[in-house]
Amino acid sequence: MHELAITEQLVASAVAHAAGRSVVRVKLQIGQLSGVMAEAVRFCFAPCTDGTVLEGAHLDIEEPPGQLKCLDCGATFPASTLYEPCACGSFRTSVASGTELFLQEIELR
Repeated sequence: MHELAITEQLVASAVAHAAGRSVVRVKLQIGQLSGVMAEAVRFCFAPCTDGTVLEGAHLDIEEPPGQLKCLDCGATFPASTLYEPCACGSFRTSVASGTELFLQEIELR
């Protein structure tokens, strides 16, 4: 489960930015096409924050939807996986959005 390592890194980054102050809330952006399971990050968050300035902090996760762009017709369309065809039938696509993985905001006490 790579989400544990990702959560550990996000917590370490937030701890560094908090500079010793208590953190009340952490806001993440995890795109639906990022390959990271938001529920797994939620599960890992509390154990990863034990004994840190983030202990007890509320976790908000925004999950921007995935979108692909067709390389044949130019259409952009919603997608829940990287392997969805365009309405024109083409599988030649590129990712337009939904791969975000950001520590967007920390709220300090």
